[in-house]
Amino acid sequence: MPRILETELYAPVKAFLTKQGYDVKSEVASADVVACRGDDDPVIVELKTGFSLDLFHQAIARQTITDAVYVAVARGSGARFQSALKNNMKLARRLGLGLLTVRLADSFVEVHIDPAPYQPLKSKPRKERLLREFSRRVGDPNTGGSTRTTIMTAYRQDALRCAVYLSENGNSRGAEIAAATGVGRATRIMADDHYGWFERVERGVYALTPKGRDALPASKELVT
Repeated sequence: MPRILETELYAPVKAFLTKQGYDVKSEVASADVVACRGDDDPVIVELKTGFSLDLFHQAIARQTITDAVYVAVARGSGARFQSALKNNMKLARRLGLGLLTVRLADSFVEVHIDPAPYQPLKSKPRKERLLREFSRRVGDPNTGGSTRTTIMTAYRQDALRCAVYLSENGNSRGAEIAAATGVGRATRIMADDHYGWFERVERGVYALTPKGRDALPASKELVT
């Protein structure tokens, strides 16, 4: 497959802007594309064959000249490109940049976002969930930036407390475990058994499974 060049994006972008009444020139004061129309602020477009930090760095630098700054990339196909497009649209919106894609097969230019100031909407439920998890979690059992697949959450810590109690005291009632460990949701955690650590041996009474016993040596210290 032949390698795409940034210069291949210029003609379609120029034609797109020219149809809107702009006078368009390339490589002006380090900007890839500059378009002027009457007394309007100039439009600047930075070209790249694909999304990259360099592209956004260049576009941010152009915002000292004008608010009308776009990034433009060659349009790809498939789920991978659509995912990249979606993620980079979010980034462009946060930065106040516009975003264009260029379909080189027929020179079609699509505007996905126009430049505009951005103020993110705050999610009160998400903030409450974050603070609730923070307050419930004991200590700091994880390492920031960790790639480990198992993150120690407050829920997992509560489940481990139940497991530790069962390992030390044998089969027990949920209410008894809740009172002894301070885990008010002990019965619900053991009944749901998300980790495969618990089994109900009779009404309201739970036991620790072999899988639960195996989980204790590596994690017990994280809940005490």
